[in-house]
Amino acid sequence: MQQANVERRGFLPDGCAFIILTSTSSTLNSAFQPIFLAEIPSGERESEGAAMKLEGRVALITGASQGIGHACALALARQGASIAVAARNQQKLDELVKEIETAGGKAAAFVIDVADEEQVKSGIKSAIARFGKIDILVNNAGITRDQLVMRMKRADWDSVLNTNLTSAYLCIQQVIPSMLKQRWGRIINITSVFGQMGQAGQANYAASKAGLIGLTMAMAREVASRNITCNAVAPGFIETSMTAALSEEFRQTAVKTIPLGRVGSPNDVASAVTFLASEEASYITGHVLNVNGGLLMG
Repeated sequence: MQQANVERRGFLPDGCAFIILTSTSSTLNSAFQPIFLAEIPSGERESEGAAMKLEGRVALITGASQGIGHACALALARQGASIAVAARNQQKLDELVKEIETAGGKAAAFVIDVADEEQVKSGIKSAIARFGKIDILVNNAGITRDQLVMRMKRADWDSVLNTNLTSAYLCIQQVIPSMLKQRWGRIINITSVFGQMGQAGQANYAASKAGLIGLTMAMAREVASRNITCNAVAPGFIETSMTAALSEEFRQTAVKTIPLGRVGSPNDVASAVTFLASEEASYITGHVLNVNGGLLMG
């Protein structure tokens, strides 16, 4: 008869706690034999600190009202960070704050149009006044205005570059003093696979996302000596409001180009962001972490 023993406890990358039960068997030379994987009860999980890797940290996420930004806010909150969420939609931000607070976290909403420099300055100033500092910045806000270059209006080019790229520069500029003062910081820019490989009809979007990669590497060099890292996450085809409008035929064609054979979720991206925000990623900077199901490799 086998006797079960706890062989190992730990946490998966998404923060889920687990235990592995094993057994000893006299018929197998007393070798340990795994029986099953089981999740630790939530109460015990909390007692072992599974959700507190970022306790004491403050994260600011732009474009937090939906999609990837919304998922990042929830994921960082689950790890113990206080969350400042920024976007243009007050109602959605308030709903997100309530969701975080209901789960026991701390959060506050700041209505900011990141394409407006004065709103960025005043909004981040208010966030720092509310929480005392900003440790983690997630530059996620982004828009598209798709069109072939020969038909693209200058206003659509400027709008996408201002929202997707210039806003990241503005936000970084506002949070850097706080990070330099405490000699700790995490800057995470959400770029795109199309900033790496281009996409017909999205010259403005691809240029803005490629620019974020260059900004990431430049910033990583500028602030590394102060224990501040700057990295980028490059999502592939992710299920968001931006992709929801695509036809089913296009979606099926796109999935066929993805080696993992599925569309990604905002939580896939949020998991990567949470890792880069953690102490476990303290020796990673200037890196672009691909979250694309294998769509682009190398």
